[in-house]
Amino acid sequence: MISFQAFLNHLRYEKRSSEHTVKAYEVDLRQFAEYMEKALEISELAKVDKQDIRTWILTLLEDDHISPRSVNRKLSALRDFIRFEKQNGRLQHDPMSGIQGPKFREKLPEYVEMKDMERLFVPEQFEDSFEGWRDRTMLELFYATGMRLSELLNIRKQDLDFYENSVKVLGKRNKERIIPFGNQMRDLLTKYLEYYAEKIAPENENFYIFVAANGEKLYPKAVYRIVRKHLDMVTTIDKRSPHVIRHTFATHMLNKGADLNAIKEILGHSSLAATQVYTHNSMEQLKSIYKQAHPRA
Repeated sequence: MISFQAFLNHLRYEKRSSEHTVKAYEVDLRQFAEYMEKALEISELAKVDKQDIRTWILTLLEDDHISPRSVNRKLSALRDFIRFEKQNGRLQHDPMSGIQGPKFREKLPEYVEMKDMERLFVPEQFEDSFEGWRDRTMLELFYATGMRLSELLNIRKQDLDFYENSVKVLGKRNKERIIPFGNQMRDLLTKYLEYYAEKIAPENENFYIFVAANGEKLYPKAVYRIVRKHLDMVTTIDKRSPHVIRHTFATHMLNKGADLNAIKEILGHSSLAATQVYTHNSMEQLKSIYKQAHPRA
């Protein structure tokens, strides 16, 4: 059988890849090696050609349990393995040259319609209690800023700037960024913090602003439950999570004419490519409007 142990050792000890990554490579390469030996009676990588790989791809695509995305991942593992073997002089040709994986449509991010978000924030939806004020403020802040769940849970009083109407968050790779918010959000935060000081503890600059009724910092699962509970009231989309509100923020901003680069900075994306997925949602809306409005659509 085709041997790939040297490549796995390279990943593990030289590239310092995680054990999860190494295991994923091993599964994909073992599947490839077993197919070559059992189906095509090929036990050496040097004897594999492009047609053999294309045959393997077709076999994978015939399996209803393997998605095009998974096939592309397997091809990526094989491509890295072949490159490693060539670099070490154990392979003279590249059977992956010219091989392309199957195309697939990226699933567009789900988001909540604007009218449904308006219904979400009706004050009567929330109890007049600490938990009610906290939940409303939390949901409003998610929608006002597009921040991630981890960013929201780590906000302290000192991170809020009511003069500039902004909040400082710590994003991925410990990268800080400042996110603006409007006067309505500022007023809600002010009222909530007054309630916090009265019901939980006197204000200081270092406390986490989103806590349980006993003053302990909220866990992510608790926030998921809160978000799902309230989104259940206004929408039937499949996913109802904090990240969906982040998608909703970005989609609504773009639909209202916000600059894509500005949205990128607010969301804390490292590249514009990650933000561009929202342009597809915007285009879907434009297509829908066109079909409804144009007499010859």
